[in-house]
Amino acid sequence: MIKGEEQTEIDPKILKEIIEAVQQLRHGEVVVTVYHSKVVQIQKTEKKRFT
Repeated sequence: MIKGEEQTEIDPKILKEIIEAVQQLRHGEVVVTVYHSKVVQIQKTEKKRFT
């Protein structure tokens, strides 16, 4: 945290969505977009791997 800046609380519902997105992935990524210290978007990209 930068000196002089306040820490912003994250809505528990949003945290739950982020955790669920990560838990549902086997291979991929979860991108959390923040604007003015607020989570505004969660994007999940899943990759299917074939061997």
